[in-house]
Amino acid sequence: MPRLVSRYFGELDYSTEAVFQFPEGIPAFEDQTAFVFLEQPQTHPLVFMQSLVNPGLCFITVPVRVADPAYRPDLSPEDFALLALSPEPPPQAGSDILCLTLVTVSEHADPTVNLASPIVLNLRNRKGVQAIPPSSDYSLRHPLLAHKDIVPCS
Repeated sequence: MPRLVSRYFGELDYSTEAVFQFPEGIPAFEDQTAFVFLEQPQTHPLVFMQSLVNPGLCFITVPVRVADPAYRPDLSPEDFALLALSPEPPPQAGSDILCLTLVTVSEHADPTVNLASPIVLNLRNRKGVQAIPPSSDYSLRHPLLAHKDIVPCS
């Protein structure tokens, strides 16, 4: 079983079947073409997108439906080709694809997610892409938490 020494998770054993290939990497990280997705019970619903090329690179994601239960991905013909998917019939979330959104955390600001450019994973062939449509009705900085969900510290 392959092993990775991750900067954030220590030594990780993973199966080759757990690896997702990103044929073109992701924007600004085009050389990062292989990732595993890690879930930790204590940080649910966060999903960590750990690079296998660079053990110090790990993105924080959440399933898009956590941020927007009515989310509908907008995949281009190029996205379908990179994922080796057919647009007809449309791929089904959960069985064919998984859509994740990158989380941005910054000091003195609430966390946001990028709904305009989701990470889309083909669950059948383990290919992934960051889908970036030319225009989107979704926000690059969508609030992750509704203000009603925030509990003040006492």
